This record gives sequence, C-alpha cells and structure tokens, in this order.
Amino acid sequence: MSPSLSQTNTVDPAAETYPVNLRLRDRPVLVVGGGRIAAGKIERLLTAGARITVVAPNATPDIARLAEVGRLALERRRYRAGEAAAYRLVITATGVASVDAGVNADAEAAGIWVNSADDVANCSFFLPAMARSGPVTVAIGTDGASPALASFLRRRYQADLDDGMVELATLLAATRAELRARTGTSEHPGWAVALDGAGAAADGAGLLGVIRGGRPAVASSRLRSALGLADEPAEPPAPPSDRVADLPLVGDPTRAPAR
Repeated sequence: MSPSLSQTNTVDPAAETYPVNLRLRDRPVLVVGGGRIAAGKIERLLTAGARITVVAPNATPDIARLAEVGRLALERRRYRAGEAAAYRLVITATGVASVDAGVNADAEAAGIWVNSADDVANCSFFLPAMARSGPVTVAIGTDGASPALASFLRRRYQADLDDGMVELATLLAATRAELRARTGTSEHPGWAVALDGAGAAADGAGLLGVIRGGRPAVASSRLRSALGLADEPAEPPAPPSDRVADLPLVGDPTRAPAR
C-alpha cells in the first residue's frame, strides 16, 4: 500500500498555498545554478522581464549566450553566504541539498521568497506549470506533490487556449474598462451569465463558443446586453426657450423699431 501524502515528509496537506502572479519586470532575481533545469527557470523569468543574475561555477551554452548578449548577468563562481538578501526573488537549481539549504536559510532570514528545484523542504513558494496564450494564463500546481502531474494538466489545458480564447480576453478587457468608466465599478452578475451563455439566446452558446463560431459582433452584443451597456442615446436637442427673460420686451427701447 503506497503512503498517503499525510504519511510523508514532503508535503503538508494542511498547509494550503496562496496562488499569486508576480510582477517581476526590472526587479532583481537571483538564480543559483547554471544547468539545464536552471535554464528552464531562466526562460520564464526573462518572459516576465526580470533582471537576472546567475551564480554558478559552470553554465550551459544557452545561459552563456544569454549573458553574452546582455539578457542576464552570469557570475561563474559559487554562491556566497548572505547574498540572497540583495534580491527580490531567489531560485536555486543546483541539485546539491546543502547549497539549496544554505540559500534557503539566507533568503528566509532576509524575508526573500525562494524556490529550490525538486527540493520542497527548501521552498517558500512553488512554481506552477503554466498554459499561456496572449493575456490568458492558466497556472496548475500540486503544492509540490507532483510536478509531473502539473505538467500533464498543463498540456491538456494548453489546447483550449486558442485564438478564440485570446479574442475573448481582449473583448472582456475592453468591455470591463467601459463598464467601470460608466458605473464606477467592474463588478456585475452579468459576466457569468454572458460567459456561460445562460439565457443569452436560443442556441445557449457562451461567449467563447460564439467567438469560435466566427461571430464576434454577436458576442460583443450579448456581453453588453448582459452588463446593461446598451448604447446610450444621443442627447435630444434643447427645447425652445420658455423663459420670460429670453423673450423681447414689448416696447423695449433697446430694440430697433420694426419698419
């Protein structure tokens, strides 16, 4: 009988993680390790726009080339105790437990978040598997239980992130901005109604199905209707004035006499 998660020391099922998306553009990130796994972490960090420093005695040709063209800083040496404190985020991928533990201890002491590849005990956060297309990101995590399962699920969800999903995200973003501008908030129960297709029309199709069916204008109309964003009528012309002050006075000496 295989042990349950509660019987192992690798995962604490009672300690739920808190998923977030970090904005790392122009923020300093330390990667300790220069091998294949480190290269994979670096690729995602570059996509996020992080300022990366790699510390490792040896580095893969790919990492070395990135350093040559200025995409990251490469320092060919061993990690120095305490240097994690100079960064906003730290990732270790050395495969050496003692190094990971030392980096983790330094990061924890400085209040810095750290991830150690394949070393749950020395992680303060986990990196999810991600399916991404345009502005849409689906992150899948298992709280460190099985990166393989997370990758399996990523491959399944990636197929759904097609051009239609990106077009839907673009429509939703524009309509959300308009709703906020008109009402002061983007909160509205109509979002779920439109996305699910509940009561939208006889076909019962949600917005994604309508867009994938080549009917983006119909999708936009249904969304706006669900959110109460029917086009506002133009202002009617001003009625004729009935103010006494606007009418000429009888015998007004300032008015030229009629001829």
